Amino acid sequence: MNKQERDNKIIVEVCTGSYDDCIAASKGKADRVELNSALSVGGLTPTEAVLKRVKKDTDLCVICMVRDRAAGFCYPESEKEIMFEQAKALLDAGADGLAFGFLNANGEIDRDSTKEMIDLIHSYQSKREAVFHRAFDVTPDMEKALEVLIELGADRILTSGGKAKAEQGIEMIARLNQLADGRIELLAGSGVNALNANKIMDETGIYQVHSSCKDYLTDPTTEGNDVTYAYLPAPHSSEYDVVSMEKVKELVEAVK
Repeated sequence: MNKQERDNKIIVEVCTGSYDDCIAASKGKADRVELNSALSVGGLTPTEAVLKRVKKDTDLCVICMVRDRAAGFCYPESEKEIMFEQAKALLDAGADGLAFGFLNANGEIDRDSTKEMIDLIHSYQSKREAVFHRAFDVTPDMEKALEVLIELGADRILTSGGKAKAEQGIEMIARLNQLADGRIELLAGSGVNALNANKIMDETGIYQVHSSCKDYLTDPTTEGNDVTYAYLPAPHSSEYDVVSMEKVKELVEAVK
């Protein structure tokens, strides 16, 4: 794919944690959202109620996270069973796809669970997308993991190239894109913004970026007496993170 062809296919995905986040992403002209709950712990499964309202009130493509708890991605059978129930409920409620990650204790792709989830997603008549999220970035051999996900039929991988931020992982993302050779989509995420998105795409050859476009709002009831519900460090301890429509718009205008 040459640069002009790539530029014509550019997709901006925004990581959202609420209905209002999705509305901001839509007003900022994002193409797609990854809908979560609990972004403070990396994103967990959203509710069907939020998904239905987003689908009703926007034209966004909505990829829903399926993740039952914080920390890693090596799940006991009880958690897997719940995640598959969540997955089916979200697909039935209109999700355009699901983002998920299953790893074995050694960090390699859990082939059986991953294949089962991909098959469930692809069993729906209208095309739904199977996205392996950044669990990919903690696998011990990302090139091997790439081939496994291609073999299993995943549609896309969200990755920062094994680094904390996608800009730091440019070399690996470029390598993965070269190895993928069009067999699977790559989506660069973590630390992506209007200032570095073009650099990431230009130097990796990919055409999809994923960003939180983060801003903050204050909730005055976060702390009181000797009790705190703060999850952000100072100076944001009485705040919560939201999607900024302005930052979405800036990112979209920067790359399109």
